[in-house]
Parts: sequence; C-alpha cells; structure tokens
Amino acid sequence: MTKLLSAQDAAEMIQDGMTVMIGGFIGSGTPETLIDELVAKKAKSLTLIANDTGMPDRGVGKMVMAKQFKKIFASHIGTNPETGRQLNTRETEVKLVPQGTLAEQIRSGGAGLGGILTPTGIGTIVADGKQVIEIDGRSFLLETPLRADVALIKAHKGDRSGNLVYRGTSRNFNPLMAMAADLVIAEVEEIVEIGEIDPDHVITPGIFVDFLVSSKGGN
Repeated sequence: MTKLLSAQDAAEMIQDGMTVMIGGFIGSGTPETLIDELVAKKAKSLTLIANDTGMPDRGVGKMVMAKQFKKIFASHIGTNPETGRQLNTRETEVKLVPQGTLAEQIRSGGAGLGGILTPTGIGTIVADGKQVIEIDGRSFLLETPLRADVALIKAHKGDRSGNLVYRGTSRNFNPLMAMAADLVIAEVEEIVEIGEIDPDHVITPGIFVDFLVSSKGGN
C-alpha cells in the first residue's frame, strides 16, 4: 500500500543536488503544495526537468525566483522572465528542448529505451554535439533518455494503492514522469479507498507511485 505523507515530510526526501522532474503545463497539473514546501525548505543546486518554468508566482517559477536550480531542462521559459535573466547571466544553466522531444526523452527513460530518433532540430543549433543517424535517406537526431532521482506529480484522484486519475489537460507530463524517476511522490486532490476508482479510469497504476501527499488546493 502506498504511504500517505505530509508535504513537509515529502520535501525532506529531496536532497540538495538531486535531479527532480516536476509535472505541469504553465501551472496546470502542477504539485503546488510540494513546490511550496521545497521553497520553504530552501532546497538548492537542483536539476529541474519540466515542460516549462511556470510564472514568477506560480508553479516551479517560485523555485526559479528562489534560485534553487543549477540546471533546467524545459521546452518553454517565456512566462517567467526570471528564468531568462538567470540564463543570460549564467546563474543557471538552461537547456531548451523542443516540447515533443522532451516528452519522448522522458517516455524513453521510463520505458527503459536507449533513446529516440527525431528529425526535429536537424540543421539547427539543437543538433550541435548530437549523433545524427541516417535511415532510408532521412537524417535523425539521437536524443538520449531522461530520468530523475525524484518525480513530483499532480493528480485529481488517487487511492491508497497509488492508482491515479487525472482531470482534463492537467494530465500533461505527469504520467510520463511517474515512470521515469527512482522515487515518485504524487500530490492528490482527493484520496479515496482502494476499490473506489474504476480500473478503466486509472491512468497511472499504483506500482509507479511511492508516496501520496494531500493537496491543499486544486488546479
């Protein structure tokens, strides 16, 4: 049975220097309660893997403002000017990745694959330093898998075995990240008993989830 933790206890599991995946898409489906605890804890020197860097007052943007990351992998930083400032001053290393490529790198990390082949980025600076493979006359970049020490994800509903259900577009990167980290902590809006979720509605099976945290608010 998946263990129910307080957000504070969950944050204590994240040590300085770890690589952390955080779900969400411009704040939707983002584990805000866990993020607030990490800001309060003042975790530092983290590597972030996320779709974006949120906004200055929302999502992982609050951690960017607190300068908690040494490196960021993201597909979009435009909604948080502080990320761009830290990039330009080299306070934080920011690696911009095409969104589909980022999703597939995470998926391949969770599936145990050696990487993906994609034409996206051929002939651009995205291809710098990467292996190019020719298949049937077409060029593809080899993009290697991404995994993390910890994934912090957000779900609408979860049972005490860790089976998760997402709501609408808040699903986004969360199911992929649940498969691509050594430790998975799910922030859940509603925690129910085992058997209360229709198996056909489960998106992330409990086998991928280590701990549950009750959310203090929905999004």
